[in-house]
Amino acid sequence: MPKKEMRTFDITNLTARDGDEGSSNIISGYAAVFNSKTIIGDWFEEIINPGAFSKAIASGDIRALFNHDWGNVLGRTKSGTLKLEEDERGLKFEVELPNTTVARDLKESMQRGDINQCSFGFIPTGESWDYSSEPALRTINEVELFEVSVVSLPAYDDTEVALVRSKLDKEVEQRTSIIKKINHLLEEK
Repeated sequence: MPKKEMRTFDITNLTARDGDEGSSNIISGYAAVFNSKTIIGDWFEEIINPGAFSKAIASGDIRALFNHDWGNVLGRTKSGTLKLEEDERGLKFEVELPNTTVARDLKESMQRGDINQCSFGFIPTGESWDYSSEPALRTINEVELFEVSVVSLPAYDDTEVALVRSKLDKEVEQRTSIIKKINHLLEEK
């Protein structure tokens, strides 16, 4: 029986979209990035092919966790609080955080920049190996996906997670900007 595996990603190019002093309870990012090579335990290199998650997304009940801890559920596809999709870059997620101590603490740590990494737990159901290079290269073509996690420790370098501003906050900011411009124009006359 295949063993469940976890991969963690370091987010080196985080671009937080949260400019509203943290009023949003939605986080989004990439739990996995396609065609991004990483070393797994100094044993082999690994890349994930586009499409590797499509079957799992279509048929699975997947959770968003904090640090791969099943006691720290942040969202779930079945309840609609976790949304997953594959795009040209990778496995994109958006999770509406619950009003729990864990989620509030996570949000605070993300706002401070202390936590900015993602991961996923899976069993490979389709893979290929290239032993012609050292170390060997494993290509993941399909997975059974159990969870995506916001985590403290990385393995990959190309994922993102950030707080998302609410639509209302964005509208208020846009209207405030327009009012300031109008007032500035009126003052000049």
